[in-house]
Amino acid sequence: MNILRRALLSLALTAGIVFAPCVSAQQAGTQPATGHFAPDFTLQSVDAKAINLGQFRGKVVVIHFAATWCPFCNAEAPHLEKLSQRYKDKDVQVLIIDVKETREEAEKMVRKFGLSFPVLMDTDGSVATSYAPPKTVLPDLTRDEVMIASNLIIDRQGKIRFFSVLDTTKFDAKLIALQKRLDQVLATQ
Repeated sequence: MNILRRALLSLALTAGIVFAPCVSAQQAGTQPATGHFAPDFTLQSVDAKAINLGQFRGKVVVIHFAATWCPFCNAEAPHLEKLSQRYKDKDVQVLIIDVKETREEAEKMVRKFGLSFPVLMDTDGSVATSYAPPKTVLPDLTRDEVMIASNLIIDRQGKIRFFSVLDTTKFDAKLIALQKRLDQVLATQ
């Protein structure tokens, strides 16, 4: 993505004029939807390890789609680290999927926030696109851009139990709603 496009998208995100209220894929009426299996993927981590979503079957997985230029992603990153530490003994795996950036950019995020969990490189945006709601949700953005600052919870069987798209008017940097839903998922499994 060129510098001008990043700047405009970042400005729109910050101003809250692009993103619609939090919409689950199920509410949008498409796959992937809450209660359906999460699309599988294999991505390289910033430390060059191949990570497959399926390797976490039996764990609860929290996925955050991010870009280093996104102010909302940067606000959530330290809280994702805290969440990872708080839930690591409960078989919860946190992942960040960095969308369409270089390894160097993602490595800076890892260092800046001291992230101890895998940060995966979606260099072409295909994984983000596979999770995105239909074009009727945020139609002015590409499908991989829609997913930036989105959060998911995938249960032990691989089904999506929580799916949020950024809502700039009710932004929850501390991930309170996600943690509440994570506690519910853990209590039922």
